[in-house]
Amino acid sequence: MFIDHPPPRDKQPNPYKGNRGVMRAWRALKYSLSGFKFAVFEESAFRQELALAAILLPAAIFLPVTAVERVLLIGSILLVLIIELINSSIEAAIDRISLERHELSKRAKDFGSAAVLVALGLCLLTWVSLAGPVIVALVRTAFF
Repeated sequence: MFIDHPPPRDKQPNPYKGNRGVMRAWRALKYSLSGFKFAVFEESAFRQELALAAILLPAAIFLPVTAVERVLLIGSILLVLIIELINSSIEAAIDRISLERHELSKRAKDFGSAAVLVALGLCLLTWVSLAGPVIVALVRTAFF
């Protein structure tokens, strides 16, 4: 049986972490949707990748591939969006700290950008490997 003890005086709880249970989950959902809204309206790279996802996600659903291949195709697209959101948060935090040019700020932003590039490369590799042969076979069947 667990006994809930108050925190020691030197370790008072974070005033921003006061919500528990369903209310915490509800607020977390609201914050997540707010972040998504900011990404859509403020980040052009995210909008471009979202447009790419709007094309590729239906293709992944309707391509005649196995369930595992479908999950990999969809997962690679979602990974790009996830990494772009993380990259945008890194850029926002760096800009919040200071807008002056600094080598460490540049490095942090470049690392985030490199992570997006790696995710895009993985997405491309996944689609070429899994969807490419299926698309080629469909085209051959339709035209030859």
